[in-house]
Amino acid sequence: MNTEEGRNRTPDSAETERRRVVQPIVGSADDWKEPHTRLWIILGVIAVCAVVVFALYWFVLRGRGQEGGAGSGKVQEVHPGLAGGAMDVVVTESAEDGGLAAASGEAGAASGEGETETEAAISFHPHAVESTKPSNMIAFTGIEVNGEELADITNYRSPAELYFDKGSEYTQAEGIFTFRGNNFRDEPAVGFADIHKNTITQLWSQETGATSYNGASWTGSGWTGQPLMRKWTREEKAHMNMHDWAKDKDDLVEVIYATMDGNVYFLDLVTGEQTRDPMYIGWTFKGAGALDPRGYPILYLGAGYNSTLGLAHAFVINLVDCTVMYEFGGEDAFSLRGTVGFFDSSPLVDAETDTLIWPGENGVIYMVHLNSAWDVNTGTLTLNPGNMVKWHYKGLRSASNSYEKYWLGIEDSFAAYEGYLFATDNGGHLMCLDLNTLELVWVQDTLDDSNSTPILSNENGHLYLYTSTSFRLGWRSSTTATVPIWKIDAETGEKLWETAFECYTMDGVSGGVQSTMALGKKSLDGYIYATVSMTGEPLMGLCVCLDCDTGEIVWQHKAYYAWSSPILVYGRDGSAKLIYCSCGGYMYMLDPKTGQELTKSELSNGAIEASPAAWDNYVVIGTRACKIWGLRLD
Repeated sequence: MNTEEGRNRTPDSAETERRRVVQPIVGSADDWKEPHTRLWIILGVIAVCAVVVFALYWFVLRGRGQEGGAGSGKVQEVHPGLAGGAMDVVVTESAEDGGLAAASGEAGAASGEGETETEAAISFHPHAVESTKPSNMIAFTGIEVNGEELADITNYRSPAELYFDKGSEYTQAEGIFTFRGNNFRDEPAVGFADIHKNTITQLWSQETGATSYNGASWTGSGWTGQPLMRKWTREEKAHMNMHDWAKDKDDLVEVIYATMDGNVYFLDLVTGEQTRDPMYIGWTFKGAGALDPRGYPILYLGAGYNSTLGLAHAFVINLVDCTVMYEFGGEDAFSLRGTVGFFDSSPLVDAETDTLIWPGENGVIYMVHLNSAWDVNTGTLTLNPGNMVKWHYKGLRSASNSYEKYWLGIEDSFAAYEGYLFATDNGGHLMCLDLNTLELVWVQDTLDDSNSTPILSNENGHLYLYTSTSFRLGWRSSTTATVPIWKIDAETGEKLWETAFECYTMDGVSGGVQSTMALGKKSLDGYIYATVSMTGEPLMGLCVCLDCDTGEIVWQHKAYYAWSSPILVYGRDGSAKLIYCSCGGYMYMLDPKTGQELTKSELSNGAIEASPAAWDNYVVIGTRACKIWGLRLD
């Protein structure tokens, strides 16, 4: 029974119960005078109240929609093979159904403004099966607590239970707080984008710069490079080092964008005007970073490369006055990958326990109790980090004394549900880690250096993961290699289907899926969207739509290769558009039902590697050509 049905039936059920209980004991006025009659009436009223309270609790507070079982019962294993046969076609629809619109029969009718999607209650009991036992791929793991490595890791328990709810519950504040929005990594856009003319208008641009170190030059915005956004209250802004006009603008949405020139830029979403002076930190920032989901003015930001100022590491930044409050990572003796202190991953914060969780490319997952507090009345933000817990691992196929192949480390962002973390790594592993015991639940083989953040999907009460991998030159091949997109059972780690693409690669420019997929919702429910790089021919790529049940290709759009992640934006009437950017410098708007190219806008004479974020009709994206663009979709 869905939530709306439950709510509609509750009054009827309560009324029926009231009549059944009350009517038999209601008689004449003389009957009321009898003591036993009054007793029965009182007991009847109490019974009615109990029924009503129980019904309200069950349907309003706990009702989440359909009563989910262990799975949808519709998933099957499919191996369509290589998708190289139609690479010369810009848009290829399914031969049988003519695209998503016909395949769905428009069954996913759009919800109107003010309506919310019902989410099935999740039944989740993670465990390994024979093919996903951690011992199949992992040699050992280790735990360090406050600088001391544990001799017996089997007795570790988190001091406080770490727990993440559904992605829609990650924050109650207004903004885009982390890469792809939340702990399910499925919400890179907020609000409504009412698009009628299918146009992309360039509203403003902000110049950025470059950094260089040890012969490497980093320009503009890189992978993953998604901007963060925040709509602060007037009370919050009153204490910040914003310009006065920004404090006075009640509908201001502040774009917070860290780039590879070592700066964090603060911009008005609509006009691009600087809301405060850039904050110069001095390291190369490739990843998105994250904001605190509790609404605290904290920015968590990781350096993606070393600097003349020192080794790359993680920063915790006070957004009241733009000062660094805390730093960690960098040279860490607990790391099995040496001094690789890069933090491209976008962290999450468990609000209830005040815990920051952040994987590093050095092969360590950090969990820090922040001891943070924010007083909006005085503008006082405090942080006193303690209880630093670290977890590391070593894969069986990593060379015993060399990490030239199948590196340790997590470069993409992780998904999370309840007390479990899901992450793909540089060494070809998809891992499910129990955050409260730091025991691996299951591990799946992802073949290669994986840079695609896993997406969690609640389908009829069962959790699934969508992810892929890339093709690092020389690891599996020096010519071409197969790159699958997988649907994976989040409980067991089993692969349910894979759709494979034959990909090229180059030294330093990997082919495959470097991006994170976009999960269809509302009228697009049941479809997943991905960009595949270096397929068909070198430097070319595809944006593809796959059926979530079967993995079959619904349509594909050919363009220059893309590392940028696609996003879906929805109108109030339920209509939707797909936006993605290529390393050819273009932003594309596609019809997500057919793959038809509706328009494109040239933003750069260089690559676009970063991923966009959207707020209503506005989109922000940075380019390697040293510009941040603000655009409007109409």
